[in-house]
This record gives sequence, structure tokens and C-alpha cells, in this order.
Amino acid sequence: MSSLAIIATVAAAVALYFGQEVFVPVALGLLFTALFRPVVRVLSGIRISPPVSATLIVLVLVGLLGAGGYFLAGPVGNWVREVPKTMSAARGKIDKFRKPIKQVSQAVEKAQQEVTGGGQKPQGQPAQESSGGGVPSFVGRVFATTTGILSTLLQTLVIVFLVLATDNLLTRKIALVLPKPARGTPEDAVDEAESVVRRYLVVTALLAGGQGIVIALIFMVLGMPSPMLWGVLTFVFECLPYIGALFMVAAVTVTAFASFDGVGQILLPPLAYITISTIQNNLISPFAYGSGLRLNPLAVLIIVLIGWFLWGVAGAFVAVPLLAAVKIFAERLDRQSRLAALLAE
Repeated sequence: MSSLAIIATVAAAVALYFGQEVFVPVALGLLFTALFRPVVRVLSGIRISPPVSATLIVLVLVGLLGAGGYFLAGPVGNWVREVPKTMSAARGKIDKFRKPIKQVSQAVEKAQQEVTGGGQKPQGQPAQESSGGGVPSFVGRVFATTTGILSTLLQTLVIVFLVLATDNLLTRKIALVLPKPARGTPEDAVDEAESVVRRYLVVTALLAGGQGIVIALIFMVLGMPSPMLWGVLTFVFECLPYIGALFMVAAVTVTAFASFDGVGQILLPPLAYITISTIQNNLISPFAYGSGLRLNPLAVLIIVLIGWFLWGVAGAFVAVPLLAAVKIFAERLDRQSRLAALLAE
């Protein structure tokens, strides 16, 4: 890579990071535009104009978001308020497990000092343990958005409305700046990229929803507190590749430590989650996504981490569909594209 390309890449990353208040709603808006464009086309077939269709779609989305927020506000609020108590209880039980190990370690150290004849080391002040009332920074990072949830949602809805209301205007404008592809037209490339993004969003939502139902049922059997809330959290965080599952396993493990006393009871919930997630990722997902979304797992991991670093949760969410769209454009523009070959599975 030439020095000019490196400078351009760094400049683009800096612009994306500091301009996230603008770019995040735009990226989310374009994703959801691809999801709802077929609805506009269907409504156009029955003589409903795109502006009216866009208005109906946005109103339905606002209604769904409002209803979801209303029904989840109580359970989520209680869960967030219980986080400090849960962390404190889990820390206390972990200390119980660590106590025998610490005693053995001190005995070994004492024996070594007696053998070597070394004097007792002056003991400094013991390290202060963090209080149990704080929420881990990772949890705060997950729940934080780049500009504020309400502001981002509002801007995203406005962009979805504007793009859908103007029908195919954005597609035509993007096609104008694209070079002539090796096969088909620029409009075909944009439509195919939208189709792949749409399939990814629908399949991801279905898989995350199915996994959430299974997790809720299993956690109900295992006696985990608030199993329905765990199902909802699974649906939300499984839409974030890698990072969402990591957070869920950590949260389930901490809650199990705080809720149960036996080692078997503590280990069962996280092991159940890991097992279900592994089955879903390795057996169900490849079949459900199809060949259009067969991406290099290493490339997916790297782009998700970059997206998380640049835009937080929103960046991790848009990373994979963005990568899939880039792969489609690369394949369309050059049949022998090295970039497409690099991104392919």
C-alpha cells in the first residue's frame, strides 16, 4: 500500500470517528431504507405514492418503537437498578472461590521465605477493591450510543422517510458516480447490494429472535431470574456479531454467580448460552444467510472491531452489511476482483 493510500485511509477513519453524529444516522438510515424499499414498491403497485408510503412506514416504526419502549421500560429499568447488587453478590462469591487459592499461595510463599532465609517482606497497603456499586465500563460501552439514543433514532427515521419518499432517486444518483461494471448496469449493482443487505437484516432478526425464544425457555427451566428479559437481550445483542455474544456470556455468567450457590447451577446458564450460540452460528446461520453473505470470518471480525471502535454499537451493527455491499460492488466492477476474493469465505 502506498503512503498516499495509507494517509487517505487514516484521514477517512478520523473523519468517520469525529463525524459520527452525522454518519451514524446516515448509515442506519440507508440500511433500513434497503429493508423497507420493497414495501414502497408493493404499495406503489396499488397506486399509493412513495411519500405516502414512506409516511406510513415511519408511523408504523414509531408505533413499534414506542410500544417496545413502553413494555420494556419497567423490566430493563429494574435490571439496570439490580446490576450493582448483582455485581456485588457475584464478587463476594468469587472471593469465596479465590480464598482457598490465596491461602495456598501465601503458604507456599512463606515456605519459600523460610527455605531461602529471606526476611518477611514489608507489607504495603492492600490494594483497594473497587466498590460493588459501579457498573463495568464494558456494560456502559454496550448501552452507550454515539450521540444519544433518541437523537440517533430521530435522525435515522428522518433519513428513512426522505430516501423512501423520493423513490429511486438515491439509487439513480449512486449509479451516476459508479464506474461501468463488468456485468449489468450500475443500477443493477445498487439493487443487488440492497438485496444482500436486506437479506442480512431479515435473517439476522429471525435468527436472533429464534435464539432469544430458546434462551428464554431454557433459562426458565434453569431458574434464571427474568428469563423473558434475557430472551429480549439475546435478540438485541445477537444482532452485533461477536461482541454481542461476548457481552451476553459475561452478563449471564455474572448473574448466575449472583443467583446460585452450586458450581453446577452457576455453570449451566453460560454453558447453555454458548452451546446454543455455537449451534446457531455454525449450523443454522450458513444455511440461512446463503451464498450472498458468505464472508471471510477474519474480515468480518476485523470490520466489526473497527466499526465498534469508530461508532460503538451502531458501528458493530452496520459493519457486516457494509462489508457485504462492498463485496457485491467489487464483484460487479471486476470479475477478477482481488478485494472480492479477499472478502469471500
